[in-house]
Amino acid sequence: MTALILRVIALLETRLFEGFALFVVRLALAAQFWRSARTKVEDGSWLTINPITYDLFRDEYHMPFPEITGTIATYAEHILPILVMLGLATRFGAAGLFVMTSVIQLFVYPDAFWTPHVMWFGLALILVARGGGMFALDRLFDARFARSGA
Repeated sequence: MTALILRVIALLETRLFEGFALFVVRLALAAQFWRSARTKVEDGSWLTINPITYDLFRDEYHMPFPEITGTIATYAEHILPILVMLGLATRFGAAGLFVMTSVIQLFVYPDAFWTPHVMWFGLALILVARGGGMFALDRLFDARFARSGA
């Protein structure tokens, strides 16, 4: 039985398994913000912000300068999840989503920590700490920098 447990642990410690796990983490985190982003734009458009978004930032979120904060949040909710999903600048994208989650937690929904926000914090921190894994586009740049000695 001990040998079986050790074999399973050895399998779970491979780069392949870690790469798969980090890929799932990337998709899970990015999907949350991508779905939110798509609610802030007009149907059938790529980035035409729905005027209701500004009302949401003003009336429900109570954010200052709703036209500015709504625009920045909408663009960030589109760009950062794409980076994270592709594994391109993964740590940067995950850090940006961590900051967005912090703003949401502190200023918009302070009572929602144990619902979705703690999960978003955890997923983002895993990616900041570990990177995108072997199935990330970041790996192409890692190999290039390793060859150049940088």
